[in-house]
Amino acid sequence: MWDPSTYLRYGDERSRPFHDLLARVPAERPRAVVDLGCGPGTLTATLAGRWPDSRITGLDSSAEMIDRARALPAPVSFSVGDVRDWRPEPDVDVVVCNAVLQWVPGHQELLTRWAATLPAGASLAFQVPGNFAAPSHHALRVVAGRDRWRDTLAPLLREAPVDDPVDYAALLVGAGCAVDAWETTYVHLLPAAGADHPVLAWMEGTALRPVRAALDAAGWADFRAELGVRLAEAYPVRQGQVYFPFRRIFVVARTGARAEENP
Repeated sequence: MWDPSTYLRYGDERSRPFHDLLARVPAERPRAVVDLGCGPGTLTATLAGRWPDSRITGLDSSAEMIDRARALPAPVSFSVGDVRDWRPEPDVDVVVCNAVLQWVPGHQELLTRWAATLPAGASLAFQVPGNFAAPSHHALRVVAGRDRWRDTLAPLLREAPVDDPVDYAALLVGAGCAVDAWETTYVHLLPAAGADHPVLAWMEGTALRPVRAALDAAGWADFRAELGVRLAEAYPVRQGQVYFPFRRIFVVARTGARAEENP
């Protein structure tokens, strides 16, 4: 289960990659825009401001997230659904996937399928975290590998669920797209306020969600306590804050033979 309030705890830091991704989407007057994995909808709502004449829809697998999204005062349609089952309608000119494909094993097949079925000149824009080799995730895998938790948690944690920018670019060029791919490492300055280490609080909104769901209350309390100690060692507090580098991978692909034209 996703907790929208926990996810939005670092809303400003999480929203910046979305805006950096959308800044590279060249569409001027798309007929329809779809945000796959829209979460609580706060970022999806900004798409209506950029493209006020477009039909904007958001899709997410979490009913809790969609309930939050539907309460927004925005001209956007939200629905519950799995991105693996989504098929583009003929008028979809922009598809956005912000920090969702890392949860989808084999998403490369989805990307090539979408590239083949979107109309020519459509934009397929996605962003995924590329920090799975970071100290935060190393600590997560070390604690999850303890005898107490290994059998339960090992199937939930993958070493590298995303590709590098070059691999995504090659995949989508091979699918007939014009591709803009890049990576950025943000250095988030997280205030060290409260009892929990700020990187632990950050991870509770995303990477730790399946861990928490798999453990009982006592197991979860012990797990997060041990992980918190390791994170405090990896990310010390300096000047009252933690410096948290976070690598992200971006791709904007334009489909078909008319990729040089704006929709």
